[in-house]
Amino acid sequence: MEEDRLDVELDFGEDELIPAIAQDIETGDVLMLAYVSPKALAATQSTGLAHYYSRSRDELWQKGGSSGHVQEVKEIRVDCDGDALLYRINQEGGACHTGYRSCFYRTIEGETVSEKVFDPDEVYE
Repeated sequence: MEEDRLDVELDFGEDELIPAIAQDIETGDVLMLAYVSPKALAATQSTGLAHYYSRSRDELWQKGGSSGHVQEVKEIRVDCDGDALLYRINQEGGACHTGYRSCFYRTIEGETVSEKVFDPDEVYE
């Protein structure tokens, strides 16, 4: 990953955030959606690890900083409008704080369609 390189124009909008999808680079599975600020993107580019901006905590955070379930970013893609990102990643452990590999573990009908990969009570004491 090339550090702080931005050859395309991004539209972070008024709130200075754009959505970023984390996709498993090997399987193509969509693991999560989060928001990225310019500082989070710069941190991701400089470290090679996914950084996001927490709207609820109002702070920059590194994915896996407390759980150890980091995301190694192998490639960053930009959508056609420059207002969304795709992080193609290698995921360590689960991506979802509820214990599932993907945050998209249930259907709209509420059916759980995957298994937990870790116990969140043990990880987030």
